[in-house]
Amino acid sequence: MTRSLKSTVATMAIAAGLALPIASQAEAGPRVVASIPAVHSLVAGVMEGIGIPSLLVSGGASPHTFSLKPSQARELQNADAVFWIGDDLESFLEKPLKALGSKAAVVEFSTNDHIELIDTREGGIWKKDGHDDHDDHKGHAHDDHGKKEMAAKKDDHDHDDHKGHAHDDHAKKDDHDEHKGHGHHDDGHEGHAHGEQDLHIWLDTHNAKEMVEVIAETLAKVDPANAGKYEANAEKVAGRIDKLDHEIEEALAKVKDRPYLVFHDAYQYFENRYGLNAVGSITVSPERKPGAKRVAELRHVIEDNKAVCIFAEPQFPPNIVQTLVEGTAARSGVLDPVGGSLPPGPDAWFALMNNLAKSLQICLNPSS
Repeated sequence: MTRSLKSTVATMAIAAGLALPIASQAEAGPRVVASIPAVHSLVAGVMEGIGIPSLLVSGGASPHTFSLKPSQARELQNADAVFWIGDDLESFLEKPLKALGSKAAVVEFSTNDHIELIDTREGGIWKKDGHDDHDDHKGHAHDDHGKKEMAAKKDDHDHDDHKGHAHDDHAKKDDHDEHKGHGHHDDGHEGHAHGEQDLHIWLDTHNAKEMVEVIAETLAKVDPANAGKYEANAEKVAGRIDKLDHEIEEALAKVKDRPYLVFHDAYQYFENRYGLNAVGSITVSPERKPGAKRVAELRHVIEDNKAVCIFAEPQFPPNIVQTLVEGTAARSGVLDPVGGSLPPGPDAWFALMNNLAKSLQICLNPSS
């Protein structure tokens, strides 16, 4: 081969090499950011085969106490679409998302008319002597309990008004500072104010399916070339959700009446969907350490309701759970409402829901 021919071949090879990243980048799909593992998983399922979304809160971190890294702030600035729950859950995102302006499609699920919300419960103790003020609301989180006003629902499922600045229109709490990480004690009389809404919406299969639909519609508008793929993936994910919903309902049928306590009030959607019998939470706010008065009160709740199990969470120290279990017939378990320790991806939400069901089934069944 002549020197001239070698030079030509080398030049072509370099050109081809430089073209590869460009083609690869074009096929990677839009730049998408998701806030927490459950949201990321549903987005990843809709994007499967097209692209991979970025996850902000990972590694078992809690969205209640999370802070953005500089690299993550840059991801937000460059994003084509951002999916999150709402500022009452991921308060660390409120200011960064406002700074984005209209550059990205921002979907705040808690402001979507088709996502049904439940009001937070006050005080952290929900049952005494076997009586439950919430019994008539069990079975489906989307029946009547604490719902958003649904009269404004649009029949054509138009989600456009929830993008861009959707999060600016959402009613905000005035000040959360007194509830965050100051080492204060929780005696059961502070925390969520009346009328605030529980934002752990992904723990209801009905809401999860609605989220998948919104994700597909949003991505189809951001990336029209792949609209058909997003729709097909969304149908596939929705079918998996229906199947899992049926399996969990069957798995929990025998233990749904057994009383238990959770670490904090994060599971109301799951409880209502499957008719479970949670009698209270250890803490009203996960950032606040229960005080002596609260611990004494919880011991009475355990005894009065014959609680079978008390659940810790992997994001917070389990010491208080061991203290409460000691000297009682109750067992200890672990529930993770976020799924931060799971490998991120399309299967994470399904693993999260399965793990909740298995943990409840095992701890609430004395023979297991």
